[in-house]
Amino acid sequence: MAASARRTAAPGRQPGERAEARYVRRRPAPPLRPLVAWYSGYRDAGIPPGTHRGLPSPYLTMIVTLDDPLVVAAHPDPRTPPRSYDTLLGGLHTAPAIVTHDGRQSGVQLALTPLGARALLGLPAGELSGLDLDGADVLGALAGELRERLLEASGWDGRFTALDAVLSRHTRPTRERPSEVSRAWRRMLAAGGRVTVSGLAREAGWSTRHLNGRFREEIGLSPKEAARVVRFDRVRRLLQSAAASGPRLALADAAAECGFYDQAHLAREFRSLAGCSPSRWLAEERVPFRNVQALTGDRRPDSAA
Repeated sequence: MAASARRTAAPGRQPGERAEARYVRRRPAPPLRPLVAWYSGYRDAGIPPGTHRGLPSPYLTMIVTLDDPLVVAAHPDPRTPPRSYDTLLGGLHTAPAIVTHDGRQSGVQLALTPLGARALLGLPAGELSGLDLDGADVLGALAGELRERLLEASGWDGRFTALDAVLSRHTRPTRERPSEVSRAWRRMLAAGGRVTVSGLAREAGWSTRHLNGRFREEIGLSPKEAARVVRFDRVRRLLQSAAASGPRLALADAAAECGFYDQAHLAREFRSLAGCSPSRWLAEERVPFRNVQALTGDRRPDSAA
């Protein structure tokens, strides 16, 4: 559930409350990097109430809140009713989630790699496909421990260090996943989604049917769906980066660079995966992504939820 846009409404600042909008990013400790791509810390206070779009991405989402619960008004699976969470786990999905806030929100989002799901969560990513679940339903007592340690920690460096310590302790050995699936997933990421299912199956020495089944089990989407999500994730990051740093990138140029047939194809995919047009998404995104900061580690061109 890659985090996304804010739409503002009536002012949400409480009397005497100082406005704050803080976003920080850090990579985890090296041993955890095959499991977790990055940590994103966020704290908003005294800002207008609004919404976020949680966009499809190549990473599973774990969110551990700090001061206020996470309120999900609409899930990727429309059968899931709205609810609030202290900790949330979400699998890969092909529709946006809608998160609301009343002018205050804070927590840490972890981008979990599908190939690391067994070691970190104790189950394959396919079992979380399209779902948002309470963290305790998957992690048990670990969900509460993570939140307790984050609340006790001082500052973002302290919170990220606490995550490193707790997750390193709870990472478990797992049975080997098929190497063919791992290679196919990494090939898809490296190619930005510009792959064919038949080509991946041929490289694996499998039938397309067998690849589809094993890939969905370990990743949570079929190869075709996953390629769409990877391609979409690449183009929206490209558009976001261009909008934050200078003149807006032409949609036709972005479409060509990221493997879409044309601008119309890009627009259709945006409406399907984000629930809005690229131009509307960029307008909604304008403010939050210019406030992202990095601590130690690599900077990533994405905002926190």
